[in-house]
Amino acid sequence: MNGVLNLSSAPHTRDRWTTPYIMRMVLLSLLPATAVGILVNGWQAFGIVALGVVSAVASEWAFNKICHKPDTIWDGSAAITGLLLALSLGPRTPLYLPVIGSVFAIVVCKGCFGGLGKNFINPALAARCFLLISFANAMAIKPAVDAVASATPVGALKAFEQVDITKMFLGTADGVIGGSILALLAGGLLLWSLDIIHGQICFSVLIGFTLLIGLFGGQGFEPRFLLAHLCGGGVVMGAFFMATDYVTSPVSRLGQFIYGCLIGVLGGIFRLWGNTADSFSYAIIIGNVCTPLIDTYIVQKPLAYRKIGKTRRVKREPFRIPKPVIALTLIAALAGLALSGVFSVTKEAIDAQELAKKTEAYKAVCADADSFAAAEEAAETIKAGEGKTTRVNEAYIAKDKAGNTIGYALNISSKGFGGDVTLALGLTKEGQITGISFTELNETAGLGMKAAEPAFRDQFAGKSGQLTLVKGAASGEQEISAITGASVTSNAVISAVNAGLDLYETVLKGGN
Repeated sequence: MNGVLNLSSAPHTRDRWTTPYIMRMVLLSLLPATAVGILVNGWQAFGIVALGVVSAVASEWAFNKICHKPDTIWDGSAAITGLLLALSLGPRTPLYLPVIGSVFAIVVCKGCFGGLGKNFINPALAARCFLLISFANAMAIKPAVDAVASATPVGALKAFEQVDITKMFLGTADGVIGGSILALLAGGLLLWSLDIIHGQICFSVLIGFTLLIGLFGGQGFEPRFLLAHLCGGGVVMGAFFMATDYVTSPVSRLGQFIYGCLIGVLGGIFRLWGNTADSFSYAIIIGNVCTPLIDTYIVQKPLAYRKIGKTRRVKREPFRIPKPVIALTLIAALAGLALSGVFSVTKEAIDAQELAKKTEAYKAVCADADSFAAAEEAAETIKAGEGKTTRVNEAYIAKDKAGNTIGYALNISSKGFGGDVTLALGLTKEGQITGISFTELNETAGLGMKAAEPAFRDQFAGKSGQLTLVKGAASGEQEISAITGASVTSNAVISAVNAGLDLYETVLKGGN
């Protein structure tokens, strides 16, 4: 009987598209980006893609067998999950990561919630975020050819460096395997033209992201600046292939537009002020979580809907705020008050700890100093530099027990890969560096955090004058060897030290 009749409640509507057909079209649209990624990055990229797809399909098959569920591997959804995860990984990612990620995506994010159509977040994105959090060092994108790593394009953008937009557009720049914007646009626009994905989502994501970057990015709506941000960090892949997932996106057109704008705006906020360069995945996941709320309050007009009052009067229900919303609001307000009270009580202790931390850092770079006095002559210069990417925060005169000036201790900040890099710089009275000590360093574990290790930090002692960062071994008096794989962090440290040396030459030199 079930093979002959389609049993459903009225009104009866049919569509020629089936789940396998839609999945096959999505796989077809991802083939150009996959091909470009493999051609540019070589056989390891092919291995990552193959392992991602095979692991996802095998995980779904095994899960269905163990749980006595119907076999669903032929609908193509598992293959798409594995492929999207693989394309979002770097070409030098260890081969065990796509396997772990695919198993997590299928078993935890999809199977444990009931299978296709019941997952509340995109499985491929959830797996990528899981890998970023659990295997941060292994997930760090490494260059395909050069042994000395450079920053990814988005990392360079966060550090206000120039990037090659052409390479980003074609997919030949360092980044993820599926980084070809040209190939992704070709596949995404194909899906949109076939009405498989909704334009309200993908285009509102791009518009929301572009508007926020243009308004708050610091360079206005300068075309090259906006294109650089749009071409990096998974924006295009996320907009066309991940945010448009049927299961985790709203039903109504207005809801889809709001959902897309939310993702675009969050993606822009995370790009400009977040601690990681690539955080668009988190924006889409937050959008997925908000989808049920959007669908609750923005309802699609039902088929055969009749406007109220045209045929009969219908009593309008008064608007009521749901009780859970009221309860959550009260809980949030009480939690905010409690946190404010705790902060006010502990503020003095926190300030004392910060002062002790700074004093300890100054003693580390000016070991012979008995006391430190504020360098009043530098106050005006320091104030003028507030808000700049690299800035001197404090300047102190180091004095011995007799009160004689023996050097200077400076607190300097510069923009690193994971946020501000803040260090204490010690100088002799003659302007020679006695050492550096970090008071704030939140860089990538195993890469940028190597700045605090003696191999890098001890290079500065004994040098004077403006310094230069070089790849490989330093050969000149003014050269500092960069940290392999962490050029953004290395540049931040060099910029900070040079800012301190410049303040010494222009303001502090010759003072008493």
